[in-house]
Amino acid sequence: QVQLVESGGGLVQAGGSLRLSCAASARTFSNYAMGWFRQAPGKEREFAAAISWIGGDTVYADSLKGRFTISKDNAKDTVYLQMNSLKPEDTAVYYCAIRTRPLGYVPTLPQSYDYYGQGTQVTVSS
Repeated sequence: QVQLVESGGGLVQAGGSLRLSCAASARTFSNYAMGWFRQAPGKEREFAAAISWIGGDTVYADSLKGRFTISKDNAKDTVYLQMNSLKPEDTAVYYCAIRTRPLGYVPTLPQSYDYYGQGTQVTVSS
């Protein structure tokens, strides 16, 4: 069992920035990729960004390219999501996810990840 703890959410005005963090912990685990998903009220969970743990390859949702940046700290088993130029439509609960099984590419589907964090609320006011 891998525990994921997100932090960094909050209330921000449109045009502002937030940085989310997610730390993974377990007695032993393998880390092949970590990602961020988000879910707005009344909508399905959607992919935001992901990063491979070994090579550092990144993938972004097309709508978020240029505004969001995913990064990692291998030594801390922590992934970050820097969110800039935030818009009201970015308001959602943001979930961190980890894949602990080998895969030859960076996954973007929710079912490709093995564990999720509890989520952190991001609210962008207009």
